[in-house]
Amino acid sequence: MFEAGPLKSLAIALVILAAAIGASRIARAAELVMFERAGCVWCQRWDREIAPIYNKTDEAKLLPLRRIDIDRDKPTDFALASPVIYTPTFIVIDNGHEIGRINGYINDESFWGLLGKFAAHLHPTRERS
Repeated sequence: MFEAGPLKSLAIALVILAAAIGASRIARAAELVMFERAGCVWCQRWDREIAPIYNKTDEAKLLPLRRIDIDRDKPTDFALASPVIYTPTFIVIDNGHEIGRINGYINDESFWGLLGKFAAHLHPTRERS
């Protein structure tokens, strides 16, 4: 017969393992990933025109912004459809996969228009408040 101590430890370990496996299957929240680099004049323009208001928008509630320095950071928590070459590049990530990409920044109208199209493709049951 097993002692209560080792059995209890095994049961706790199994519960922790099951929780870890379950957590890995939970859909990751959608986000907007901005690839940028130091000295990028178009990134600086986006910072002047969009960054001050982005976090106040409905799009930011649905797609929180994450910035990645293309020269220093190599994210491994999502899959890209193709390598990022230009900055800024904005990628909509949902559940660890790229669902849309905006290469460059021209003006606020084109940025919001394209971002709105990608946001509309997100899972329909996702909360959008």
